[in-house]
Amino acid sequence: MERITAPDGAGIVLHSRGSGPDLVLVHGGGVTIHEYRRLVARLADRFTVHLYNRRGRADAAPRREPYTVEQEIDDLGAVLAHTGARRAIGHSYGAFVVLRAALRLPLDRIALYDLPLRLAGHGLPTAFLDPAEEAIRAGNPARALAIVGAGVNPHSPASRLPLVVRTAICRAFLRTEVGRTMGSLVGMTLAESRQVQAHEGPAEEYAGIAAEVLLVSGARAAPYFTEINDLLAAALPRARTLLIPGSAHNGIAVAPPKLVDPIAAFFTTPTAPATQR
Repeated sequence: MERITAPDGAGIVLHSRGSGPDLVLVHGGGVTIHEYRRLVARLADRFTVHLYNRRGRADAAPRREPYTVEQEIDDLGAVLAHTGARRAIGHSYGAFVVLRAALRLPLDRIALYDLPLRLAGHGLPTAFLDPAEEAIRAGNPARALAIVGAGVNPHSPASRLPLVVRTAICRAFLRTEVGRTMGSLVGMTLAESRQVQAHEGPAEEYAGIAAEVLLVSGARAAPYFTEINDLLAAALPRARTLLIPGSAHNGIAVAPPKLVDPIAAFFTTPTAPATQR
């Protein structure tokens, strides 16, 4: 464990595991790096994996307000500079951070799992944001989680249950370890979703990314993740998609070999030439 300094002077606690080429992991919303322990363990025999809690979580510094994704990119830039890493994995909102970072940071290869994006009317739903934020203001995190869960997982049978039932389920979930974490962070998760919404635009906005990009989605996750990947892959010069059978949105944390092995191979195979357009 090392403490490095972000551009604004805040401390970043860097956790590193394994040996081999340097690889940075940027975690998703509503969780901490603890949820990725299986993934790290299964990559550590091939890579030196660097990970850190994003602002406002566990051992991280407080988040600055007003919050913007640029703060996340600055922190990632400090980690890249300290470690010398040029490769990164991002999950969910962490994938959004890595994608945006690739527009201005020296990244050679990035793997993005279930990337939330708004591409000219397609992608992550946003209708849940107003009612979920209202529930947070009312001091009802269980209701907020119920609204968010149904909003971002419209394919799930649970999303069709009455809100009062979903709220009761989430109230029980809040008594679990991961539930307590997600409940305490749901306000931050909503702020992150607002950043995704604020950066809506055409897929061609990302065409300047020079890094090789692996766009991964779980076959059991919301279908819009695969739609996002297909739209983005058509616009990026060095991108390809990968669908993981049977994998849900948290599949990268579960880290089965069918997910870990192709991602590891992506980071170790020879560099592919850029597509001529």
